[in-house]
Amino acid sequence: MVKRRLAGGVILCFALATPLVAETPTTIIIGTPPQPDWTQLNTQQKNILTPLAGDWDKMENVRRKKWLGIAERYPNMAPNEQGRVQLRMREWANLTPEQRAKARDTYKDFNQLPAEQKKIVKQKWEAYSSLPSEEKQRIRENSKSSRLLTVPAQEASKSPSGEPASQATAAETTSEAGKQ
Repeated sequence: MVKRRLAGGVILCFALATPLVAETPTTIIIGTPPQPDWTQLNTQQKNILTPLAGDWDKMENVRRKKWLGIAERYPNMAPNEQGRVQLRMREWANLTPEQRAKARDTYKDFNQLPAEQKKIVKQKWEAYSSLPSEEKQRIRENSKSSRLLTVPAQEASKSPSGEPASQATAAETTSEAGKQ
């Protein structure tokens, strides 16, 4: 009788311990349920997400869920917003997996910057964006675009000329482009 209870207890312990050493959690356990394949999307979703059609079935469930959320909000967007979303979707679809990974990393890095540095980077980007396309092309060809968007540590508070960084960055960007 004691042997039966002992054997039953050991078996019960093993039965309870087994799930603890089971496989690593999958997306189902973590909380992202499987998302529909391309063929399972409705017509409206397919129309909105057309630029992603070729990659859809290869996407992770988390990414599909994100795009489906965008497709759900799309009809309520202003026409200019819809155009912007379509343009960005086409650009994203044309990127290689390596370029997409780099874009995600850059986005994560940007989000981890302190607010003041984010502001400086945005100002530099606005200054760069306002340049004529010929000047932008010259900057890209000379690999200076990355330098223009990088925030040096000393520049966070003041530029080398002593001007506040917000004023200096626009001037430096314009003067860099003018030297081309």
